[in-house]
Amino acid sequence: MSVNKNRPHVLILPEDRANRRIINGFHLALDFKVQRQFQPLPEANGWENVLQQFRSVHVAEMDRCPDRFMVLVIDFDGKDRLESAKAEIRAQLQNRVFILGVWTEPEQLNLGPLEQVGMQMAKDCREGTDEIWNHELLRHNTGELRRMREQLLSILFPR
Repeated sequence: MSVNKNRPHVLILPEDRANRRIINGFHLALDFKVQRQFQPLPEANGWENVLQQFRSVHVAEMDRCPDRFMVLVIDFDGKDRLESAKAEIRAQLQNRVFILGVWTEPEQLNLGPLEQVGMQMAKDCREGTDEIWNHELLRHNTGELRRMREQLLSILFPR
């Protein structure tokens, strides 16, 4: 199902299948009426491919759709990739693009099925809590999560 481009919406570009499973859980936790405003995309197969696809496909689409937001989900592989990834995003789009991910790899979270992790992330976002986001492999997302909540909360969790 594709998003309604005439309303604010969020596209999620995952690095790999494990990240896609987390995103699927998040998607399932959304209210049915909001699910059309959230679209998981196919896996990019590598964090550098996430950035390449963003530049080659999604930048032009974001220019045409001012109500589009994007979340790029990458594995940090134990490295601080946030700043180098952010450098790939034009200044005009930085307030509509967010970069999140597990510090190592999603499989190392050891919090149960990855879909359940995504559902817990959605619950934390909806309730304004950080239960799962305080996990040692997710804590580094604090700044991006704060920005994302400011921009996307009303789209994904309307009151």
